[in-house]
Amino acid sequence: MATGWAGDGAVQDQIDATVEDAVKRARSRLQRGPSLAYCEECEAAIPEARRKAVPGVRLCVSCQEAHDREQSVQSGYNRRGSKDSQLR
Repeated sequence: MATGWAGDGAVQDQIDATVEDAVKRARSRLQRGPSLAYCEECEAAIPEARRKAVPGVRLCVSCQEAHDREQSVQSGYNRRGSKDSQLR
C-alpha cells in the first residue's frame, strides 16, 4: 500500500546508488594501455615518474589539470535528488 513515505533504508539506498554511479563513471575514465612519452595535446615530454605512477597516462600535468577543470564544470548535480530537495 502506498503511504507517501519512503521505506526503511530508502535514503541509504539512494546514497549507495549515487556513490556506485560515481565509481563506475570514474573507472570508465581510467586510461588503459601503455603510457605516452609525450603529451597528446601539447607534445611536451611526460616525465618517467608520472608514466610509472599513472598507467596509461596520455597528458602532461598541465594539460591534465586543464582537462580536469573542464570536467568539473560540466558535472556536479545529483540526478537522484529527493523530491523534497528539488522543491527547496
